[in-house]
Amino acid sequence: MAKMIKQGSSRKPPEPSDGHGEIDDWMRRVMPDLNPVVRRIDEMIREAHQGLQYALKWKKAYYGLPERGWIIELVAYDVSVNVVFLGGGAFDSPPPMGEGVSRYVKVRSVEEADTQEMRSWIAEAGRHPGWR
Repeated sequence: MAKMIKQGSSRKPPEPSDGHGEIDDWMRRVMPDLNPVVRRIDEMIREAHQGLQYALKWKKAYYGLPERGWIIELVAYDVSVNVVFLGGGAFDSPPPMGEGVSRYVKVRSVEEADTQEMRSWIAEAGRHPGWR
């Protein structure tokens, strides 16, 4: 379950990297069955948003916009990838999992990732404040 970031938390947001290279390295290290899934989600995020910033922290990939903060977090487990929308609680139709500010979905295949609903959530992530 995604945790809500509390005000005054000692957990600090990641620092943006110089480019997408850290994310590429991370994608190469995820479970082989999930590699196509994380690659497709990464493509969808990059197609939807211009001027993205990238970071890797706690073995999680972060995507952000300078004016919004970190908007999407990808976490790869053994059998699924969690796509966490860090401002998802404010979406018109929030993702089903999580509570509070962050919401997420579990994705197990490229087919589950490549949906109109996922594209809508990814696009909407850029219209809400993320994690700063």
